[in-house]
Amino acid sequence: MNPTQLIDDYLAGPALLRTSVAGMSDDQLDAAPVVGQWSTRQVVAHLCDFEPIYADRIKRVIAEDRPTFFGGDPDLFAASLAYATRDVEQELTLIEAVRGQLAGILRSLPAEVFARTGIHSEDGPRTIEQLLRTITGHIPHHVQFIKQKRQALGL
Repeated sequence: MNPTQLIDDYLAGPALLRTSVAGMSDDQLDAAPVVGQWSTRQVVAHLCDFEPIYADRIKRVIAEDRPTFFGGDPDLFAASLAYATRDVEQELTLIEAVRGQLAGILRSLPAEVFARTGIHSEDGPRTIEQLLRTITGHIPHHVQFIKQKRQALGL
């Protein structure tokens, strides 16, 4: 594993997300043109909610001895945390801030620390590298859904 490249990829996510929503009006952000999928605003809120969760998990694995952490149900978050009304710019700024702060911490660590392990209540043992790969892939995964919405809206 090359920690430098993984951290660089992690830091590239917010720009990718910003680009994917650039130029969208509030009506377009709120549209749900693909049946059964969230609106773009809801996708951005979801991404924003899970950034600090993953940052906390990674920080705890760095600082604690095999900490336990719990899953979160994205649908419960979406139903309870005002996903339909959240400010997209504020969400993007928070994602950038969380990733920037965590990347600074990760860059200060020796490579062997990325093998430290925490215990996920549903997924079992997870290394820092695995957690970082998961959250790094989270934005690109959801950007594909935003692209589908943009296409369905003719953007």
